[in-house]
Amino acid sequence: MTSWQLVRVFAGIFILLSLALGTPGSPIFISQWWLAFTAFVGVNLLQSGLTKWCMLESMLRKLGLRPGA
Repeated sequence: MTSWQLVRVFAGIFILLSLALGTPGSPIFISQWWLAFTAFVGVNLLQSGLTKWCMLESMLRKLGLRPGA
């Protein structure tokens, strides 16, 4: 798996988990403040799309994952 693929997997997991924790109808609801984390992930995705730089991808590359094509 390449670094950019793993970044998208992490983003998807974080979004789904924070939605489950922040939506009142969810069986694992904790607080609506978890929706702020969903927004944070979305802003980071937007930022990385505009600047072509992602901190998580940089860290994963330093850990030895190969960059995507």
